[in-house]
Amino acid sequence: MATVRFPRSWLLVLLGLAGAGCALFWGLTDPDLFHAVRGRDLSPPSGFVADAGRGERLFWTGGCASCHRSDQTDQTPANNTAVALGGRQRLKTPFGTFVMPNISSHPQDGIGAWSFEAFARAMREGVLPDGRHAFPAFPYASYQRISTDDLADLFAFLKSVPAVAGRPPDHELAFPFNLRRGIGLWKWLYLDGAPFTPSPEHSALWNRGAYLVNGPGHCAECHSPRSLAGGIIESRRFAGGPSPEGGAGRVPNITPHAEGLGRWSVEDIEEFLKTGFTPDFDSAGGSMAEVIKNTTQLSDDDRKAIATYLKALPPLPK
Repeated sequence: MATVRFPRSWLLVLLGLAGAGCALFWGLTDPDLFHAVRGRDLSPPSGFVADAGRGERLFWTGGCASCHRSDQTDQTPANNTAVALGGRQRLKTPFGTFVMPNISSHPQDGIGAWSFEAFARAMREGVLPDGRHAFPAFPYASYQRISTDDLADLFAFLKSVPAVAGRPPDHELAFPFNLRRGIGLWKWLYLDGAPFTPSPEHSALWNRGAYLVNGPGHCAECHSPRSLAGGIIESRRFAGGPSPEGGAGRVPNITPHAEGLGRWSVEDIEEFLKTGFTPDFDSAGGSMAEVIKNTTQLSDDDRKAIATYLKALPPLPK
């Protein structure tokens, strides 16, 4: 059988193209390039005094404890408290299993040594203090909408919670989903860096609800279908979708469609967020039961704002 020989010049061209492709990939996935193009100022608010009390309300809005709480009974000094944030919760997804990190005030194992700028960049751009991309199981595509003032308040609260020692194990992800650098390309598709902008066409109550739902509450992260790349399909936002953990379960439609919240009133939604009971006298179960533990901590005004916004969404079928 004759041997096919490629001209040496062809091989050089192929190597050159491969090198250029690698350089382009490395450049496009550079967190600093993304920050320069779509990032925002990460400085603390000028003259603003952060309030840990306000930050705690944002903490419950974001459901931070549901993912980052510690279940271990031997952790000190924060064992058995509502805000023992040593992590280790596991989130199973089609991409693998993510293990939630320690976000307590521990200086080595948590975020105790982080600056506000590092915290804001993680929340808005999904970049860790060591320069690595955070996986979007951390919902920074929603958290990018949070105002700088609210981020400062939240940071003050997290710095006030007890330190919990111990670092969770690594995520359990197969190739190629374990390659963090590739997340840089995902961000160009699904992270726009824009803050929440109030709509002048709607009431202050609607705008408050829109901010809470789309920013700290990150409701669309679970209640929307996703593309093969794992990004939210915007045209189907809030229409429900497959369970993020796989299997036969589905996350409900929360638009005012007949297949969603169409028969629910604003008051029904408020009551559900407060008590976990539906208009049919059923109760929240599964992962939604965890959400209710957080929404019960919200003010009546914030629950009303969320309900008002959800009832005003365009109705979408499943």
